[in-house]
Amino acid sequence: MTRGGVQAWTYAYSKGSNLQWHEARQWCQKHFVDMVSIKNKEEAEYLDSFLPRNPNYYWIGVQKVAAKWTLVDTSKPVPVEAQRWASEEPDSLAGQDCVELYIKRAKDSARWNNEKCSKLKEAACYTASCTQESCSAHGECEEAVGNFTCKCHPGFLGLHCKEAVACKALTEPRQGSHHCVHPNGPNRFNSSCRFYCELGFRLVGVSQLACQGDGQWNHPVPQCEAEHCPALNQTGFWGGSLNCSHPISNFSYNSTCEFFCDDGYELAGKNQIRCDHTGQWTPGTPACSVRKCSAAVVPAGGNMVCVDPVGPFSFGSQCDFTCQEGHYLLGNSTISCLASGEWSHPVPSCAAVQCKNLSAPLHGFIHCRDPVGEHSYGSECSVQCEDGFELVGTNLTKCSARGNWSHGLPVCQAKLCQTVTSPSHGFLSCNHPNGPFSFGSTCSIICDEGFRINGTSKVECFSSAMWSADIPACTALTCPPLSFVSHGSTLCSDPYGRSSFGSRCTTACEDGFLLNGTANTECTSAGTWSSDVPFCSVKRCSALRSPAHGSLNCSEPHGKFSFGSRCRMSCDEGFFLNGTADFECSSQATWSTEPAECLAKTCPPVSSPTHGSLVCSDPHGQFSFGSRCASTCEDGFVLNGTEETNCTSSGMWSWDIPRCFVQRCPPLSSLSHGSLACSGPHGEFSFASRCTFTCGRGYLLTGAETTECTSAGTWSKDMPLCRVQQCPRLVKAPEHGRMNCSLLDPPFSYGSWCDYDCNEGFRLKGAATVTCEHSGAWSQDVPTCHPVQCGNIHRMSSRMSMNCSHPLANFSFGSECIFTCADGFSLNGSTALFCSSSGFWSHQIPTCTGSSLGLRILQYAAYGAACAALALILFGLTDLIIRHLKKGGSAVKADDLWAETVNPTFEL
Repeated sequence: MTRGGVQAWTYAYSKGSNLQWHEARQWCQKHFVDMVSIKNKEEAEYLDSFLPRNPNYYWIGVQKVAAKWTLVDTSKPVPVEAQRWASEEPDSLAGQDCVELYIKRAKDSARWNNEKCSKLKEAACYTASCTQESCSAHGECEEAVGNFTCKCHPGFLGLHCKEAVACKALTEPRQGSHHCVHPNGPNRFNSSCRFYCELGFRLVGVSQLACQGDGQWNHPVPQCEAEHCPALNQTGFWGGSLNCSHPISNFSYNSTCEFFCDDGYELAGKNQIRCDHTGQWTPGTPACSVRKCSAAVVPAGGNMVCVDPVGPFSFGSQCDFTCQEGHYLLGNSTISCLASGEWSHPVPSCAAVQCKNLSAPLHGFIHCRDPVGEHSYGSECSVQCEDGFELVGTNLTKCSARGNWSHGLPVCQAKLCQTVTSPSHGFLSCNHPNGPFSFGSTCSIICDEGFRINGTSKVECFSSAMWSADIPACTALTCPPLSFVSHGSTLCSDPYGRSSFGSRCTTACEDGFLLNGTANTECTSAGTWSSDVPFCSVKRCSALRSPAHGSLNCSEPHGKFSFGSRCRMSCDEGFFLNGTADFECSSQATWSTEPAECLAKTCPPVSSPTHGSLVCSDPHGQFSFGSRCASTCEDGFVLNGTEETNCTSSGMWSWDIPRCFVQRCPPLSSLSHGSLACSGPHGEFSFASRCTFTCGRGYLLTGAETTECTSAGTWSKDMPLCRVQQCPRLVKAPEHGRMNCSLLDPPFSYGSWCDYDCNEGFRLKGAATVTCEHSGAWSQDVPTCHPVQCGNIHRMSSRMSMNCSHPLANFSFGSECIFTCADGFSLNGSTALFCSSSGFWSHQIPTCTGSSLGLRILQYAAYGAACAALALILFGLTDLIIRHLKKGGSAVKADDLWAETVNPTFEL
């Protein structure tokens, strides 16, 4: 760990510790603040002079974050003008997201280069000028070379941002107060004041003010104004007056008003009110209401008309009364509502005019409607007669306004029924208590011999002026109705009505039927027929039988195989009728034709399918109805159609004879990266076809080479695959080099390639590109990276000594040679030479120049110099051992003595 500084900055580096970028940052954060993030040219030049040369260079605090180069200590992108890239940097190689600083480099020294974060380099660290005490909590400390500045937050000022901005002092409003909070001192930035008003006053303006960063309050100081109640005036107070006092302003807080009512009015509410602190009158505003009398009611049978100057039935109202027709007034016709709320007189009434009492007529009674009183004005009376009697005269009479009835009462007379006469073949016997054929009359009916009454034998005249029944008739006696003769007819003569005494009837049969019994009969005086009704029986034909393979269907309206029977023969399905189908039984009891027979239908002849056979069964003859034929195919062929067919009832086969098609296998597609060749006797991909598979260049066949289509329609072998040829996997890039390979799937397969190149300072030995060939071998061996060689350096003379270090190979990239001259000689040229990545030494080889006197002095002092050199070596070794003991403790390995430098003697 070594320190240095630029003014206020302090720098350090991890001497002898090569770390990855993230390890380097952790080391800086642990021991100092962070890794160096260079912000100007002065800082870069100082680091170039301060830091010792390290072949691996130094990590600094710049990293690519989200595709932007970012300062890790501030997490801000590096401005383009502040980026100090070496020539042709940064490059776009993947993974090179961290930045190193070239120190004491022959080209682009103190410049940046992007590298992989996993590389090992020393860390460059810094300690900042800013501390927690540099600026107060009200500012941000910003680093500057040799100094720092405080950027104050809004509302604060001063070198260290400790002083808050001041605002003007506030004054309290009249009838109000305020309360303030001063976090940064009285009336300073962020001070806040809240204003309040006394009871009965309200705040006009913003209630809370804040001191802003510009030294101004954010709002003007508010004011307190008295609360106001709604204004009152004499016009709005009807029926009275008011008197108000205002100690502050009109109708405002603490104003009072007193109320008075006029004669005939009374106060509703308190007579005095006050404006309270909420701007409301308390208690509520009163009102003067007019005094009211009790509501006057219109008298029955009268009228009332009122005048109300203020309100209904209130002070000053006057009502006039009159009576309707047929009534007269009892009381004063006019009354008035006084200031006391009482009427001047009681409300009058109206009485109705009276008529004489009425008495009911004989066989009747009176019904009256009395709207006012019995037999008074408006009463209406009507007479209702007893049942069986009716009114003669005006039925309704009314009591008039003068006290007279409008009409005399009517009388009740008995109702008359229609006059009746004796019936034919009979006579009447009547009784009339209230007059001929009137209400209450009764009549009896008697029939002549040989006739009977058709109805009731006695009738009466009812109160409805209708007879209890019609006068009955005398009708002749009847015989039972003759029953219907089926398939015959009966003709009768009826002098007194159908089937009555004296009726004569004759019966005859229809064609095809025979009469059984007496044809003529007569209805006697006893109401019976002289003989029974005859009947007609049907004639019959010979019995029939159903044909073989058929059926017989008959319609027999009169019985089995009888006259009128119609029969039809039909054949079973698959058979046809040979003869006449329909025949009938005639009125002579014979059939119209001879019976027919049923014969089987035939189908067209059929033959066996190609590559198949046909087997048939014939229950009713070859290829006839019911014949059944089954088809089968040879091995390797498939039946296309229905296997079995039947000869149907229509004379056609149920299905066509099927065909035998060759069995087919699923079509095969060409292999990916391969080919397919097939042959077969029955067509492509069919039974007995044979297919052969081959793969293209760079691919190997996995699976059977040949497959055959079987009689089951499947391939004998599964389809093979052509898998790409694989080359040996290339694990990693050569040492000091990079490898970039094509992204094929799978990797390192036929056609894959890998490109190689070397890191700076190394040359490629071998082919830059290798390719995976079809044989599964790489086209070339993997190349190697060898360090670039500079020319060998030889000591020019005995005056000069040379000490070289070779980290990779003799006089190759990274080699360093240090030159010194003997005493008395001076070095002309650079002390140190470095072998660069281009294969050239960083400087010309130096020379040693001096005078002859110096040579003599050297000769004289040779012995002394040798002694001094020995002492110097011993002193150097002692100092080195002491430093290592301080660093690592008591246990020090022998090899560690030389870990820090290549040649400790020359360093000392």
